Amino acid sequence: MLSRILSAGLLGVDAYLVEVEVDISLGLAKWNTVGLPESSVKESQDRVIAAIRNSGYDFHRRRITVNLAPANIRKEGTAFDLPIAIGLLSSSELIPREPLSDYLVLGELSLHGEIKPVRGALPIALLARSKKIPHLILPEKNSAEAAVVKGVTVLGVRTLSQVVQHFTGEKKLSPADTTTPQQKRSRQEVDFFEIKGQSHAKRAMEVAAAGGHHLLLIGPPGSGKTMLSQRLPTILPPMSFEESLETTRIYSVAGLLHGESILLERPFRTPHHTISDAGLAGGGATPRPGEISLAHNGVLFLDELTEFKKNVIDILRQPLESQKITISRAHSSITFPARVMLVSSMNPCRCGYLGSSLPCHCTPQQIQLYRSRISGPILDRIDLQLEVPPVKYRDLLSQEEGESSFSIRQRVLRAREIQGRRLACFEIHCNGQMTPRLIRKFCTVGPEESSLLERAIEKLRLSARAYDRILKVARTIADLEESEKIGPNHLSEAIQYRSLDRSILQ
Repeated sequence: MLSRILSAGLLGVDAYLVEVEVDISLGLAKWNTVGLPESSVKESQDRVIAAIRNSGYDFHRRRITVNLAPANIRKEGTAFDLPIAIGLLSSSELIPREPLSDYLVLGELSLHGEIKPVRGALPIALLARSKKIPHLILPEKNSAEAAVVKGVTVLGVRTLSQVVQHFTGEKKLSPADTTTPQQKRSRQEVDFFEIKGQSHAKRAMEVAAAGGHHLLLIGPPGSGKTMLSQRLPTILPPMSFEESLETTRIYSVAGLLHGESILLERPFRTPHHTISDAGLAGGGATPRPGEISLAHNGVLFLDELTEFKKNVIDILRQPLESQKITISRAHSSITFPARVMLVSSMNPCRCGYLGSSLPCHCTPQQIQLYRSRISGPILDRIDLQLEVPPVKYRDLLSQEEGESSFSIRQRVLRAREIQGRRLACFEIHCNGQMTPRLIRKFCTVGPEESSLLERAIEKLRLSARAYDRILKVARTIADLEESEKIGPNHLSEAIQYRSLDRSILQ
């Protein structure tokens, strides 16, 4: 007897519909799974049969064929255990077949019949809503995550017996709570007022946060580069619900939600410099999101940038420009979102003390070799390049507290509101995401500003990309002052963030 039940698989951060067909016929006991199953799917037969028997249902093995359609997409993971079990019980007439078409089912089975959590519950719930499938059955630990999606009745289950009792009418499952968590700001353990001095660096952090710009901090050890970067999330605006949903989908696919229903705060990812190119960009036989995508709508902080492998750093070129990253394999090509703020830090030389009060022991050749680890194209894509000098002794002794993160964040929020009204029709959120066409539209300058910009480009030998980025930063500085036009002072400050001594970077 043949039965059909709907389930879903994952491709990147999206889900696709999988029709699980189970046929039980007379003949020698044999199990055959077709439809391009990976080894984890093929192994499900032993888990499923043990779970059915240990749940108290009389099941006799016969000739079993399981088809996972569409057959041209490779299936992986353990989420097909539960739909296969339901198909077997339906084909054995232990549960009715009529209501199955209204359900999308997924879950991993243990040998005792318990249902374990799976990856990708949120994109699968979105798929169920788009396909107008009214009910979604999934592990109880995934129910809060899926219940964020309105328009789908989410039924969380702990055991196979609960599912069977629901379909037989013995005991109906209760829908999961669909209350969306309220946006709230968690208590911050760090704050900008803790940083002594470095007013110029704090200003650059404010500009970067207000416009979503990439930032590079260059300075000797102990100058506060890491402290500044760690406090950047405290001045960033909260995520909108749409941004939260986008970010949560990525973490759901990666299996990193850890019981949370939805992520409300912007991610702050700090990979170690030993990370591989696949770890940063994503990869695997079936590609999974890397650190760039896990930082989507948040901050990717690369501490000691020059210690990363050169090929790993150069991977950032395309994502920083297109805000997405595409991973190609022999059987598929998957695109992950990668709209991030890149914040990085580096020393001015190998020993770190070039330009500071301490003596530098590096030879010119060592300095040149050290700086060449960062390519020109990567530097060209970083909007603000800032020199962070050592903290002065009088600043360390000062008992006066600096400006708090709360005060800075209020100015950032006002600037983001201005940008939100300006860019609402273009589906972007801040100046750092503007395309060249939008830069020409919203970053116009007068004759005086144009002359200033021309002199800066000729003197610093800046590229066309650097020209665009100066205009974007100037637009953000003007927004912080709530100015409709970009003035000479705004442009001068933006140029200043590109006008480091070129010997530091080349």
